[in-house]
Amino acid sequence: MGYQDHQQAAQSQTGQFAVLTLSDTRTPDTDTSGQTIRRLLTDAGHTVSYYKVLPDFPIEQLTATLENCLMNNDVHAIITNGGTGIYKRDLTVPEIEKIIDTPLPGFGELFRQLSFEQISSGAMLSRAVGGIARRKPVFALPGSTQAVELGMTRLILPEIRHMLLELRKK
Repeated sequence: MGYQDHQQAAQSQTGQFAVLTLSDTRTPDTDTSGQTIRRLLTDAGHTVSYYKVLPDFPIEQLTATLENCLMNNDVHAIITNGGTGIYKRDLTVPEIEKIIDTPLPGFGELFRQLSFEQISSGAMLSRAVGGIARRKPVFALPGSTQAVELGMTRLILPEIRHMLLELRKK
């Protein structure tokens, strides 16, 4: 079975997502990046079963929320935005790397490659990361709405159904 066959077989797969925004300044009303992720997911036929805006610090709030999402049967995948830069309060990536069982290094590599096409060398400051944690896809995107749209439309949405199909196999 080739790649196209896998993609075709996965078209019926939908998921329930947790969307987490890491920001000290955004609220659910001003969280355009989180709103963009939610809209893109629902437009693609998925469900957002959990959404929360968390402060960048203390990181323990993210840790507890990630654990709750991983234990929640109504969450099939987790997408975060924010906290992926190089500022000392950008702690999202180390927390997500702690829970990942199977890293997907190609996600971060491709994200930075695509970002380079849009924003040039500033792309190297992104630490976007993806992987599998307890049989659930987990992605950490930068907080900018442009970056969220790029990661969602070019990487996550084109592959998430295939990922869910593979992860649901016994």
